[in-house]
Amino acid sequence: MMKAEILEKARKEKRTLLTEIESKDLLKVAKIPVIETKLATTKTEAMELARKMGFPVVMKIVSPDVVHKSDAGGVKLGIQNGTQVGKAYTEILTNVKKHYPKAKIVGISVQKMARQGIEVIIGMTKDAQFGPVIMFGLGGILVEVLKDVSFRIVPMTKRDASEMIGEIKGFPILKGYRGQDPADIPYLEDLIVKVSDFVDKNPEIKELDLNPIFAYKDGAMAVDARIILEPVS
Repeated sequence: MMKAEILEKARKEKRTLLTEIESKDLLKVAKIPVIETKLATTKTEAMELARKMGFPVVMKIVSPDVVHKSDAGGVKLGIQNGTQVGKAYTEILTNVKKHYPKAKIVGISVQKMARQGIEVIIGMTKDAQFGPVIMFGLGGILVEVLKDVSFRIVPMTKRDASEMIGEIKGFPILKGYRGQDPADIPYLEDLIVKVSDFVDKNPEIKELDLNPIFAYKDGAMAVDARIILEPVS
């Protein structure tokens, strides 16, 4: 789906929160690396998608009304075969309906399980005074616990991105702590600049979260993505 279609659909449905699939489609257009994610609206379709992608896969609820998918039991990881896909499909729907009885359910996303890397986050929020501000830090659940993040105002240069990465306390982890693989820091710098450019060119975006991004020694991949649009005045 192209950018104009995605935005038009959200506006028509009077929502500001894009689904994970819509968010990833928008980011793909900007050449930001996101893991391929497809929508299934039936159990059979989910099984077919998983078979084509190759196991293991991850399945998640797709709903504009469910923000914290894991908390609602709307995420299943490491699914190994078709039988498990069918079971996960039923369980996700049951869990979400219990937590969010009135949620509009679009379907369930199926994505290939990414190889594990160092979890980082790149985000954007808008400051009343300075406009869009990019955030970088250690990602996953660590971002909420450690709050080890740095900030820069958009637009950004590669030098800004380099300084930003070097500022976090967890920087030694990215350099390859105690024999662990290091992250590809030049790649992360380019990625931060790409996100900054994307935000700069799309003022209709109010908030953005790429969390987690798995940082590897040879690149990086955003596994989850969330975009919130500005409300229409």
